[in-house]
Amino acid sequence: MKAAAAALATMVALTACGSAEGSGPELGGSWDEIVEAATAEGAVTLYSNHAPANLEALKAAFEARYPGITLTYVRGTDSDLIPKVEVESRTGNGIADVHMTTDAGWIHRSLDSGDYSVEVVAPAIDQPDYRAADGVLDDTFFVTSATSIGLAWNTTHVPDGLRAPEDLLDPRLTGKVGVVTPAGYPAVVHIYRRMDIDYRAGFVDRLSTLDPRVYTSGPGVTQALASGEVWAAPGASMDVLVERDKGAPVDFALPDNPIGIPFYSHVLSAAPSPNAAQLLADFMITPEGQQALSRSYIAALPGIPGTGVEGSDVVAQDLDLADPDTLEAEAVEQYVAQWEQKFLR
Repeated sequence: MKAAAAALATMVALTACGSAEGSGPELGGSWDEIVEAATAEGAVTLYSNHAPANLEALKAAFEARYPGITLTYVRGTDSDLIPKVEVESRTGNGIADVHMTTDAGWIHRSLDSGDYSVEVVAPAIDQPDYRAADGVLDDTFFVTSATSIGLAWNTTHVPDGLRAPEDLLDPRLTGKVGVVTPAGYPAVVHIYRRMDIDYRAGFVDRLSTLDPRVYTSGPGVTQALASGEVWAAPGASMDVLVERDKGAPVDFALPDNPIGIPFYSHVLSAAPSPNAAQLLADFMITPEGQQALSRSYIAALPGIPGTGVEGSDVVAQDLDLADPDTLEAEAVEQYVAQWEQKFLR
């Protein structure tokens, strides 16, 4: 993807200077010069919707690796952070250096516009284990982590567990399945659509016949599983693993075709610390960075301790972004109306 970091660094420098009207710091020429300049900048800011505990772990690991640079992270939802990124880019008054998001529609719009990102020159991207061909979009957005929707169950009431989505359609689970409403959540609409593709056509219709209990969030389903209020869930998040490790009677498995939500990051064109931004981008996809950022999530590198799901070798690059055309507002509203007719009757 990148034959010479220095040549690409020059391209990034030109782009970065342009976004900041020529007033900001420039990117170093070679990677050694970038590291030296990053240390002189002394700070880097990340906007992210990842788990707070993982962001804190990333900060600790990065600052231990680069003690001269302070990492500040701002955690928020995509609807909180994306407007900030757009304003900072438009005004050239950047605060964030790197931005992480799961909003597939915005990622595609950003790639089309070319307004918000510069090329990432991190050497770690070129390591074979990273699989850049699957994890990098237009040399700007690069996958840094992922979470996946899988099968979850209460181990007291379902002691044999669930091995496949079809297991969850057992009539004995009638009234004991937990689902999340898609109202207000385009990502959940994507998940239900994928169930009818990856779990077999008609899965959602058959699921509705079990009279599931409807919750307003994934954490709500996880807590209901832990308490025994429901016994199984077809679209639980990997947060179930966190509760299991705390001692809750729950377990989790990924089906053969896991439905995933990848986190993509990009170095911002309005970054006030363009060298430190590249250094952070590189660190996030090293084994050290992945262990911090992807704990209890799916890593972008194989074999990272504390990441992934037992029995699965899925990495973040295996999980596709949602099709942006299916997440337009009108299409989402239509799907939600149809879903509510089935599940809230």
